[in-house]
Amino acid sequence: MFISAAPRLAIFGSFSTSYPETAVHSKALLSFCCSVVPVREKSTAVAAAKPTSVASNKGEYVIAKLDDLVNWARRSSLWPMTFGLACCAVEMMHMAAPRYDMDRFGVVFRASPRQSDVMIVAGTLTNKMAPALRKPNCPRDFFFFSPPSCANGGGYYHYSYAVVRGCDRIVPVDIYVPGCPPTAEALLYGTLQLQKKIKREKKLRIWYRK
Repeated sequence: MFISAAPRLAIFGSFSTSYPETAVHSKALLSFCCSVVPVREKSTAVAAAKPTSVASNKGEYVIAKLDDLVNWARRSSLWPMTFGLACCAVEMMHMAAPRYDMDRFGVVFRASPRQSDVMIVAGTLTNKMAPALRKPNCPRDFFFFSPPSCANGGGYYHYSYAVVRGCDRIVPVDIYVPGCPPTAEALLYGTLQLQKKIKREKKLRIWYRK
């Protein structure tokens, strides 16, 4: 049986029984594969940008603190100009009355643009009044505050030939407050939003980095 089976096994090829030799070859192959250092693929993730608010040196740190000091002084002493154009001026007076007491926020109304730094456009802005709004006689940058719908976009008088369709066509507006007329609470909220905007300013830091 053994002799007759040998030719049949030869058809399928020769079988080797050298198991130790096969184990040596597989062990060498395994060591070769493990010795190869895997190549790390380049990541496609974008590196996180360094925040601009972090001071890169001592000089920028000092400038940042001076910026915070100037912003604190400006937002704590907002002096609006008494610029009532229509019925919204009544709500502006209501905001300045004792019930809401805007003096606790440093808001003091002044009658001259030389002494004020906020312009509240309280009412409908007409074409005749637009030149007076465009060039206020002020020594510093003004913050423009547009409370009523008439000043935001013309309001009920949007299609009138004599009304400016938004005071932002004449001056850059910082805060918009909707309403016709807006309530005193809305004007108070807009004032607080203007203070937050002033707090985020970085004028000295931008000047220093140039």
